[in-house]
Amino acid sequence: MAPSPLGGEGASRRPLLEIVIPAYNEEGRLPGGLLQLCAKLARMPFPTSVIVVDNASTDRTAEIVSDWPRGPVPVRLVRCATPGKGAAVRAGLLGTTAPFVGFCDADMATDLDAIDHALGLLLSGERVVIGSRAHRDSRVENRHSRIRELGAYGFRALAGALVRGVSDTQCGFKFFDGVLARETAGLLRTPGFAFDVELLARCVEAGGRVREIPVRWRDMPGSRFSPARHTFGIVLELGRIWLRLRTKPGSAARPAWEPPLDPVGYP
Repeated sequence: MAPSPLGGEGASRRPLLEIVIPAYNEEGRLPGGLLQLCAKLARMPFPTSVIVVDNASTDRTAEIVSDWPRGPVPVRLVRCATPGKGAAVRAGLLGTTAPFVGFCDADMATDLDAIDHALGLLLSGERVVIGSRAHRDSRVENRHSRIRELGAYGFRALAGALVRGVSDTQCGFKFFDGVLARETAGLLRTPGFAFDVELLARCVEAGGRVREIPVRWRDMPGSRFSPARHTFGIVLELGRIWLRLRTKPGSAARPAWEPPLDPVGYP
């Protein structure tokens, strides 16, 4: 069998693990992040692959992925025209086929050694494993302002009412049983910042317990989030999620996506 033009030898075998990277105008950070991730995955003793979702970028993000050199870890491009990280993650997860899947941010703020821990738990029967900066064993380098920290505290309080027992819904490092991820991604309707809350809530609704693990996490420069500009929209998103989760499937016609309040969500 001829090797894939984007994957080298690993492309001829079905991956055990696929990792999604949502990307919006990431030409500056994506090359370094992809190098780190592919180097990590190439050391795994089984086939892996990466899906980069270009979220209607206006820079060279898609070109970087399309031109990515062949290697032991296939890198594939998926395009998503709906704005918002939630929309991009949904498109990426629905494009997977592997038994285990996950997603992480293009800046690789979470140390990639956590992949070993997450996959070990998935192999032992866990169905949802997420990085938690609030875990007592986590090491977090945080440059956020006091205002943003207060906003994060308020968000966690609201999110906790929807996903009980989860201390950090927003860390961009989440791994799943592949079947569960694809089923719940198909139900996801939140395109923006709060999409993680809906995704985790739907996993719990489907019987998947959320397991939090410690991470080493660094606050990376380049965040597009502004507390002053985005807080009101995030509160509205959480309200929509609350209402959506309490609506029985099929009880009313609903759009494929809620109208985006703001394409926020990228770190």
